Amino acid sequence: MTRPNLTREAVLDAAADLVKQQGPRALTMRKLAAELGTAVTSIYWHVGHRESLLDALVERTVRELGGIRAVGHTPRTRLVSLARTLRRELLARPHLIAMVHERGLTERMFLPAQQALITETHAAGLRGTRAAEAVRAVQFQVIGHVLVERNRERQPVQRPGEVELWEAAAADGDPALARMLARAPDTERLFLVSVRALVDGLLSPG
Repeated sequence: MTRPNLTREAVLDAAADLVKQQGPRALTMRKLAAELGTAVTSIYWHVGHRESLLDALVERTVRELGGIRAVGHTPRTRLVSLARTLRRELLARPHLIAMVHERGLTERMFLPAQQALITETHAAGLRGTRAAEAVRAVQFQVIGHVLVERNRERQPVQRPGEVELWEAAAADGDPALARMLARAPDTERLFLVSVRALVDGLLSPG
């Protein structure tokens, strides 16, 4: 039975949820129709065939990444806020981001974030080469951190792991350091420490 008032956006929402949870291979028109409680023909009517649906998801992902906005009262805090938001958005939709990349739209996807970073670097007094380097340094910091985080999530179980390795390590006579390195990293805190240090360095005179 077809669900009443089904819209294109509802179809895209359901498709995006499937991709986020299970990856693009799990997205079939039949499965999507079952999720929505509608007929497959209704899905085709709203979004076309599967490739058209994937294209629409990619375009929506690009638009969503373009909605990033800075918060804070100084260029420094606003740059950090942009970096934190960009990281969060990339981590929230890895499969969709991969689809954007596969379709050659990565640079277009990042353009609005770069433009927002430019606004804040200009507000901090940077121009020309220094501003361009600051924008790319922040962007690369975010992407690099996200890639490391995703790689840690997917890596096989390590034997020995960090706990066993650091319990046996002297760490140059710093047991507190060894204890901290034996724990799973707080990736949010680690990112914040690193991006703040980066931004402070980029905005410092000289």
